[in-house]
Amino acid sequence: MSDAIKSERKSLKKDLPEPLPGDLAMWFFIFAELFVFMIFFASYAYARSQNVALFDTYQKTLDRNIGAINTAFLITGSLFVVLSMACIHSGQVKKARGWLVLAEGMGVGFLSLKIIEFSDKLSHGVSLSTNTFYMFYLSLTFFHFLHVILGMVVLGIMIKAMSRIEEFGVHGIESGAAYWHMIDLVWIVLFPLVYVIH
Repeated sequence: MSDAIKSERKSLKKDLPEPLPGDLAMWFFIFAELFVFMIFFASYAYARSQNVALFDTYQKTLDRNIGAINTAFLITGSLFVVLSMACIHSGQVKKARGWLVLAEGMGVGFLSLKIIEFSDKLSHGVSLSTNTFYMFYLSLTFFHFLHVILGMVVLGIMIKAMSRIEEFGVHGIESGAAYWHMIDLVWIVLFPLVYVIH
């Protein structure tokens, strides 16, 4: 093979886009999940447009401080996952595991505050049937709450897999990281939509 052909192949390889990290099946699952949340968000926006006064009134009963702290928890958790992936790719498995444990801690913080928030609303008699705003608020945030629990299970599997990374493979770890980032992304949309925007 001539040097010119080898050079051309190398050039073409450089021009190709980088493949998505993780398994393709996980990405299909992530996009399906995002599609479901998109339908939820569109439904919320439409319902709000039909009764702006009601949504604005009851939105003020939500604790934005808790919502903001939870946003910080999830963003920080995603940062820890990114740092963990960087450590894996540089062969620092022990450090990678440590970052994932910290990410789990951020998930625990998020869930704890959501439980406090849900308990407060339930103690004041708020339910899905109270009004349209609370129906969406409880449905959306509880659906996301369940996803955070699943995300923490995924992180736990990733932490366990660190001890047998050669068997489990980096792709599996990257798939779990992508799922956690999806949970973070959804909250970044959900928080301003439900808690902030008038």
